[in-house]
Amino acid sequence: MLAATARVARDIDLAEECVQDAYLAALDAWSASGVPANPGAWLTTTAKRKALDALRRDATLRTKLPLLVEPDGAEDDPDIPDDRLRLVFTCCHPALAAEAQVALTLRLVCGLSTPDIAKAFLVSEATMAARITRAKKKISAARIAYRVPDLDELPDRLTAVLTAVHLVFTTGHAAPFGAELVRFDLTDRAIDLSRMLMRLLPDAPEVRGLLALLLLTDSRRATRVGPHGRLALLEEQDRSRWDRGKIDEGTHLLISALRSGPPGRFTLQAAIAAVHAEAPSYAETDWAELLGLYDALLRVWPSPVVALNRTVALAEVRGLDAALAEVRRLEDDGRLAGYHYLPATKADLLRRRGDFEAAAAAYRQALDLVSNDAERAFLRARLALVASGPTETGGPMSVRPL
Repeated sequence: MLAATARVARDIDLAEECVQDAYLAALDAWSASGVPANPGAWLTTTAKRKALDALRRDATLRTKLPLLVEPDGAEDDPDIPDDRLRLVFTCCHPALAAEAQVALTLRLVCGLSTPDIAKAFLVSEATMAARITRAKKKISAARIAYRVPDLDELPDRLTAVLTAVHLVFTTGHAAPFGAELVRFDLTDRAIDLSRMLMRLLPDAPEVRGLLALLLLTDSRRATRVGPHGRLALLEEQDRSRWDRGKIDEGTHLLISALRSGPPGRFTLQAAIAAVHAEAPSYAETDWAELLGLYDALLRVWPSPVVALNRTVALAEVRGLDAALAEVRRLEDDGRLAGYHYLPATKADLLRRRGDFEAAAAAYRQALDLVSNDAERAFLRARLALVASGPTETGGPMSVRPL
């Protein structure tokens, strides 16, 4: 709704107001006449009409707030039918700071609230609100057009766009907030956007790598949540229920991307997902290959989150002490302060080593930071397990949803 309305309104703030007004109008109209056959179409049409009415009421709006002005005579690209992709490219304009691109994408494409985005970025709500406002004003001042850029403009935006689409997927794959572990609307939206990017740039290896990564990861969607919404870890999942169609398509795309030259971050992440997807069982996973892929990924993308994920493979190849040493290094680094997967990973390694008291303290730290109900329930169960002093340290149990 927002993406479609923004193209009519030519202004993000006005579009958001019109969408909100459409919901208010629906409360009155639907209470009287019932819910229409296509509620989404009704809401979108109403929001767009309100935007047109606002433009007619104020003839000077185009010069005062020239957001998202599309060149006169511009036509829709028949290969890129989704306004959301135009919105992603607008959010990821190189005139905006990198963190603003991500924040604006989460706000406008994912629909996350400003408080939720602030928590994800580990900043105050006021700071994030100011960041989003500055980004919108920058779009206005720079007269950034609401469109998919020409081919010669794409290189300056592609990395940011791929990062944003990946972020949409990860936000849905392991929802940072709420009662559900997975938000399928976001994972499906990210896959759809990736397919549109493939049509736009069929020869770009990292576009193929991103789509491969999303498909391989999403192939496990049916098994990631067990009965009563319980989080199911990778080693607990029934691999016979994984989507072989998505695995085959993702593997084909991955091979194509790997043959195109040195792999980038998304292709390497897809390769990691493929190792998990092709393993007959958790016990038969090729952990040495995974460790090598993580090492390659760190060289291309030296992220502390990647380093933390690498500790799962490191524990299997070099032992728990080596993995704990890496976790402690990441604690000293400080960039993952407030990231609940860091103490949760530490707790799991300590549990497996039999240090239950220290594990309990780390689980409590993770619980103080987690905001997703499914993950909170899982961590509470783990805390109860170590608090009771189990006699078996258990096997590898990654606490990060995979």
